[in-house]
Amino acid sequence: MIVAIRILPEGEGLPMPTYMTEHAAGADLYAAVEGELVIAPGERALVSAGFSMALPPGYEAQIRPRSGLALRHGVTLLNSPGTIDADYRGTVAVILANLGGEPFVLHRGDRVAQMVVAPVAHARFEAAAELPASARAGGGFGSTGR
Repeated sequence: MIVAIRILPEGEGLPMPTYMTEHAAGADLYAAVEGELVIAPGERALVSAGFSMALPPGYEAQIRPRSGLALRHGVTLLNSPGTIDADYRGTVAVILANLGGEPFVLHRGDRVAQMVVAPVAHARFEAAAELPASARAGGGFGSTGR
C-alpha cells in the first residue's frame, strides 16, 4: 500500500514516518518544532508532524503514544488513539501531554508518536427493540474482576 505524503514547510529536513524495525506495526512521527518546546507538568501542546497525507479509501491512521516517552517522562498523547480519516488532508499533528513531574523538553526531530495504518469497516446501524442475550449482559467497567 502506498500513502502519499506531502512535506509541509515546518517538516522540511525531517524524516517521513519511519518503521524502526522490520515488524513494527507503527511508524514513528517526528516533532516539526522550531528549536525546542518545553511542556510543563500538567500542560499539553499541539505538535505538528510536518506533513499531510492521503490515505487510501477504506483505511485510517491511528496515532498512538510512544511507550518510552510515557515510561521515562510521563509524556503521552491525549485523544489516544487519535484517528485520521482517509479524506483528511490537513496537517498531521499530535496532542502531547506532560503527566510527569518535571518539564519535558521536546527538540526538533524527536520521535513523538507512532502511526498505525489500518483498514476500516463501515457498519450499518439498525434500531432493535431487543438485543440477543449474552453471558456478560450489561456488565462493564471492571465487572470481570482485576
